[in-house]
Amino acid sequence: MSTRFKSLALSAVTFLLLSIPAFAQMTTVEGSVIGPDGKPLAGAEIKFDRTDIKGSYKVKTDKKGHYGHYGLPMGTYDLSVMIDGQAKDTIKGVRSSYSNPQTANFDLAKKEGVEGGLPDAGSDKGLSKEEKETRDKTLKAREAALAKNKELNDAYTTGKTALDAKNYDAAVEAFAKASTLDEKQVVVWGGLADAYVGQAGQKKGDDAMAAYEKGYAAFRKAIELKADDAAYYNNFAIALAKGKKLDEAKTNLDKAAQLDPAGAGKYFYNMGALLVNGGQNDAAGEEFKKATVADPNYADAQYQYGVFLASKATTDPSGKIIAQSGTVEALQKFIDLKGAACASATATSAPAGCETVGAAKELVTQLGGTVSTSFSNPNAPAANSNNNKKKK
Repeated sequence: MSTRFKSLALSAVTFLLLSIPAFAQMTTVEGSVIGPDGKPLAGAEIKFDRTDIKGSYKVKTDKKGHYGHYGLPMGTYDLSVMIDGQAKDTIKGVRSSYSNPQTANFDLAKKEGVEGGLPDAGSDKGLSKEEKETRDKTLKAREAALAKNKELNDAYTTGKTALDAKNYDAAVEAFAKASTLDEKQVVVWGGLADAYVGQAGQKKGDDAMAAYEKGYAAFRKAIELKADDAAYYNNFAIALAKGKKLDEAKTNLDKAAQLDPAGAGKYFYNMGALLVNGGQNDAAGEEFKKATVADPNYADAQYQYGVFLASKATTDPSGKIIAQSGTVEALQKFIDLKGAACASATATSAPAGCETVGAAKELVTQLGGTVSTSFSNPNAPAANSNNNKKKK
């Protein structure tokens, strides 16, 4: 292998080993639905219609009238409560956020002018002694429930604020309190898991592992409550990798890919990144390959797979470089996907990945390929062949 190519290949592999790819992030929108009778509405369908691009998602409320979608792509949504196929109420323009869960509550009782069916607390007219006792008991129960919900919401908000500020000890304390107030709130367990994992990152040795194990237990609880949500498996896998549990991390990312085939590329890519950081480069290459198959237009996966294959190049007796099959194709695909945007970028507006386009081009050249500089949108519809005919 030529000295220059060897140096270039090693440089590319070093980039692969040292770069930690950005893991896919999910957004959360949740809330509650009060029915026309003033009680939590169970089994109602909540429809998410994305307005910035085409997309639609559905979830159902639980027995407490709570709903939540914890794996939404970043975007703007119109939310509707669907009963018997009809929209009973709609909240428009809900913008999801990576930093904080968004809340959208529906109250069909207020919408329909119903106040829950209970007489006013100060109105005793026409009530028997038994009816008054029943009314007072119901009112006290409602007040207790409202107080508990406020305490739960306050604890969750405190935990989320502390987590965002990387004050992990305070976040653990707040989320742990919230989990005792309502152990069925999946978002609370997800927050507690993230807080413990963040806490582990600030500790060493046995103390770190103890915090990781608590975080893993919280992730398992979240998954128990929301077993069909790929986002929790993805985030659990990333946490497991931090604790050097790569086999279990792979199991969870495979599950995420199974639950969310459209996002399989990012889950396989995440696994490749975890394996690279764990020093398992060959296994990482296989995951990057799976990511390119699942999503051929995933530029970063094409680059990482191309660099992995480049590191496997050999030379024949004459010194000619023999590239592994698919190396040039993967690198060229990355160049095609990134090249157009990077060619028109400025120093302050360059999209992520532009710094590696030059390295990819040089690798292609060293491997004996010819770099194409004619860029096109891989998602664009095919041009009408009649429009391309030369006019006479």
